[in-house]
Amino acid sequence: MEEFLRQYGPIGIFLGAGFEGQTAVIVGGLLARQHILGLWMVLASATAGSWLVDQLLFVAGRRFRTHRWVARATKQAAFARALRFIEKYPISYTLAFRFIYGLRVASPIAIGVSQVPTWRFTVLNILGAMIWGTAFTMAGFIFGEAVHNVFGHGHHAGRWTLIAAGGLILVVLVVWAVRYLLGRRKRAAEALVGDA
Repeated sequence: MEEFLRQYGPIGIFLGAGFEGQTAVIVGGLLARQHILGLWMVLASATAGSWLVDQLLFVAGRRFRTHRWVARATKQAAFARALRFIEKYPISYTLAFRFIYGLRVASPIAIGVSQVPTWRFTVLNILGAMIWGTAFTMAGFIFGEAVHNVFGHGHHAGRWTLIAAGGLILVVLVVWAVRYLLGRRKRAAEALVGDA
């Protein structure tokens, strides 16, 4: 992964963010810390790659919602869970789905099948991609700083460490909030079943 990103730079980060996920973005952050890639270039490529692929999946879900492949996908358990949560928390879910393991690809398609307006998804998708790209780029950047300091070549990270720490805190809060909401919904469903 590192060699691929060294060779292809922004294109590698863009494709990695869109198709592979956070590993390419974290490695991009590491390479930015080593001054092999520009930090802003990594942030922009990660955000753009994540945004574009998820936007295309949303459009596919919206445009082909009656197609047999999409109809088949709606019957999968992960898709059904995503759709139920989208109906109840459309804004929160659209901002957070990138951080939910196992629902990354199904989520934008499910949002496309749902009643969420295209303009709202587009705005929230841009914002979510920026949060996700920044969080994982800065996670790689901090890790690179830590490795650099451990081996005695680093300098005080200063404002970048603060920015990265803020990004990691944001990621932790988003993951916690999503898990809390999913757990709350599950407990409410179990209570309804128990009362029946």
